[in-house]
Amino acid sequence: MKHNISRRSFLQKVAVGAAAASFPYQIGKAGASVSRPNIIFIMADDLGYGDIGCYGQKKFQTPNIDLIATEGIRFTQCYAGSTICAPSRSVLMTGQHTGHTRIRGNMCTVGGSIGYKGKQQVRRMYLTEEDQTVGNVLQKAGYKTCLIGKWHLGAYNPDAGPLDRGFDEFYGWLIRTGTTGGYYPPQRYRNRELYDVPGNENNAKSYYEPDKCTQEAIEFLKNNNNRRFFLYLAYNSPHSPLEVPDLGPYTDEDWPAHIKTYAAMVYRLDQNIRKVMQTLKELNIDEKTIVFFCSDNGPRSEPTQQLTEVADFFDSNGPLQGHKRDLYEGGIRVPMIVRWPGRVPAGKTSDFAWYFADFLSTAAELAGTETPKNIDGVSIVPVMLGKSEDLGDRFLYWEYFEKGFQQAVRWRNFKAIRLKQGEPLLLFDLSEDIGEQNNVAEKHPEVISQIEEYLKTARTESLNWPIKLES
Repeated sequence: MKHNISRRSFLQKVAVGAAAASFPYQIGKAGASVSRPNIIFIMADDLGYGDIGCYGQKKFQTPNIDLIATEGIRFTQCYAGSTICAPSRSVLMTGQHTGHTRIRGNMCTVGGSIGYKGKQQVRRMYLTEEDQTVGNVLQKAGYKTCLIGKWHLGAYNPDAGPLDRGFDEFYGWLIRTGTTGGYYPPQRYRNRELYDVPGNENNAKSYYEPDKCTQEAIEFLKNNNNRRFFLYLAYNSPHSPLEVPDLGPYTDEDWPAHIKTYAAMVYRLDQNIRKVMQTLKELNIDEKTIVFFCSDNGPRSEPTQQLTEVADFFDSNGPLQGHKRDLYEGGIRVPMIVRWPGRVPAGKTSDFAWYFADFLSTAAELAGTETPKNIDGVSIVPVMLGKSEDLGDRFLYWEYFEKGFQQAVRWRNFKAIRLKQGEPLLLFDLSEDIGEQNNVAEKHPEVISQIEEYLKTARTESLNWPIKLES
């Protein structure tokens, strides 16, 4: 895949790389150096920025996720890789933003692999052998790598699953096998083995998929507690359809059934995360493990009346405008919490702006290994450890295709959005207008000029999502 990079971007990357290479890492106890930690990345699915207590949720509780924030650092300006599932995860895995990463949408218009979503025939693209993932990088660094739950990067290609793209173990579901999807799947993958889930035959509902993910995660931790590992725990909660074994503490709330169900889904997710965190303590690897928690994009899986009512009732996007499938903040700004006892400062809140493209470089630095070339992200290890937030004057970039060709750029405190090809950029000053209500493009022509100049080299053409750029 060809990547274009401006001279300015190149110099920025060189400077950041040099700073990272010289980072002293003397933290915690006097004279102690950072060992290569175990890495756990927990991802919720379509959980809104405002759906967690420590991010402002008032109507339901997430005490265990909140505890991770109390014991770690809570980022208020972290961004997903995209406003929808597949490209967001592609950015996370490859360290390339949506102008460079292989998968730029859930469905592609050209090439890819052909399959069915329901009764509709669709094309989906998959990661190829050329794409280096976080799993590949950490495998080479000697880590045992495992994905549990949602992959979403293999499309209908049987040779593009997690085990083919850097993961030693896989437990979960794949797009190409419809019987493995949903909250009560009759079948599931154990590595390459497709097996029947006991109790879920013939539409029975015994094993809830998020509970199964948690059980598998705990088993993986117990089996690998004496070696370094990377666990990517990708829950499908609280993505639609709204479904949960019981309503828990919300049974008696005077709310409509779908409202109570959503709250119970997030509550159960929170309880499952508690079990994972408790296992780290029981195995005495808590202080050897860094944990990331986030969501893959904004709330409201589909713009249906039911899901819109849920998002509005709980104010799932908090103070932000937009939802999933929007490039406004509500579609791409996500909760992100990082915890590493004795290393990451406890109880800290950071407004440092970063995005999923930074995770690969961050994981590589934590593991003490090299970062692949041709990526867009940088390591935020200095930020997490409270050492430095000076990682260069950089741009964050997104593009999205389901509503035509749309683009967004974050630069300093400014956010620019182009909702339609050929239209002028909208500009918002997020330091004063987090809800993106006031277009200040006319007040800041110099900012528009800088961003337009960046956009000339921000992306490369995709064979699977071709566009004709306006001259």
